[in-house]
Amino acid sequence: MAASPAAVRSRPNRAVLLTVTCLGQFMVLLDNAIVGAALPDMQHRLHTQLTGLQWIVDAYVLLVAMLLLSGGVFADRFGRKRVYLAGVTVFTAASVLCSLAPSVGWLIAGRVLQGIGAAALSPASLALLAAACPVPQERIKAIGLWAGLSGIGLAAGPVAGGVLTDAFGWPAIFLVNLPIGVILLTVGLRHLDESRNPSAPAIDIPGTVLSVLAVGALTYGLIEGGARGWTSPMILSSFATAAILLAAFLAVEARRSAPMLPLRLFRQRLFTVSNTAMTAVGFALMGSSFFFSQFFVYVQGSSILRAGLQTLPVSVAMVIVSPYAGRLAVRYGFRSVVTIGLAVAGSGLLALGVVRADTGYGNVWWRLGVVGIGFALTMSPLTGAAIQAVSPQEGGLASGISSTTRQIGAVLGVAVLGAVVRTRQSGGASFATGLNSAFVAAGAITLVTAVFTGLWLARSKPVEGSAVLHRAADPDAVTTSNEVSANSR
Repeated sequence: MAASPAAVRSRPNRAVLLTVTCLGQFMVLLDNAIVGAALPDMQHRLHTQLTGLQWIVDAYVLLVAMLLLSGGVFADRFGRKRVYLAGVTVFTAASVLCSLAPSVGWLIAGRVLQGIGAAALSPASLALLAAACPVPQERIKAIGLWAGLSGIGLAAGPVAGGVLTDAFGWPAIFLVNLPIGVILLTVGLRHLDESRNPSAPAIDIPGTVLSVLAVGALTYGLIEGGARGWTSPMILSSFATAAILLAAFLAVEARRSAPMLPLRLFRQRLFTVSNTAMTAVGFALMGSSFFFSQFFVYVQGSSILRAGLQTLPVSVAMVIVSPYAGRLAVRYGFRSVVTIGLAVAGSGLLALGVVRADTGYGNVWWRLGVVGIGFALTMSPLTGAAIQAVSPQEGGLASGISSTTRQIGAVLGVAVLGAVVRTRQSGGASFATGLNSAFVAAGAITLVTAVFTGLWLARSKPVEGSAVLHRAADPDAVTTSNEVSANSR
């Protein structure tokens, strides 16, 4: 029997939708990984110190972390296609601004705008895909492809960053987003279908603003503390301001009928434990990877191109192992896989903490690979545990919160580990010694998290992988935070 005209039209539309959403997320993930390779060149050409590099990274991650949940809300309320294309536009324009930045200040401003664009683009791309695949099994396959294909950006980032920076300088790593953005806008305007949630609640503007300001003030204190002095009035004031804003945020969220972060979810031990561990994962992974290229360039004397290639084992290991993490969790249990993954990652970071300037790469690459394997085993099961801890209608929100906590950990990781390096240097230690201390600190935190996570999960009810997979097949499980809030009223 011949296929109906509607079915024939739907196939290319579905393929175009998958291509556009994957390419958009690929651009975001590529930007996460590509900047690290260019940091040494940025430091040289922009005449900045470690503090400037920290802000270049954290300005982006901070906005993504604090606006990610709100981005999903905006997509549901104002239209997923509209928000997705707006995110692409902002991200692409900000990338051009970054490439033209004459100073660190302008570059940081561009990175802030990039973060805003990414926070709109990323959840809207997944929401578009979920809305276009109402059949559970089709949705699972589509989201699997979305995660897998876009995840290639993580592996391509270090290599692309090294090649582009070595050939054209650091501005080229941002200009690469321009043709991608133009393609996404051209195809998206013509082929994407609009969808929205008609029962979407009001946007939690007070919660969003307070969360950005609170984490921003804390990040400022952590990054600038090493340069200005930890007891300086400015730094003490920033920490006090962060505490006050955080208290205000919690008070506001507790009173709102549809908060961006429902605090009641944290009454579930499993939900709290999984998100606490995810924060530690973001802290150690992003905080340590911030220094990988700098280690190879400044300590071992590699070129920027070679350093980009040398950092590849981390991302390659994550891309290869990540698809199997969920299956292992189903077979052996979330507690075992998460605990082992954290222990492996922590051990790899401790092993990096004893690497010296004269250590051959043959004795370095496997340490990076161990770190990647460990974190790859951990992230997917932790998200699954967070989803399992809540009701099926809140699975999308739980997944979004898990991503947000990982990003918050990343912001703090870059700030805190940078402070460790800076403090060691101010005490007379070399940059290499400071890096060793940062890797050891990240490894120690990861190992401590492994122990406590294993103990806490042992006291929680068992987390069945099959139950999580069943929820993933539930159309209500893959929603954005706005739909969840509406259903929970």
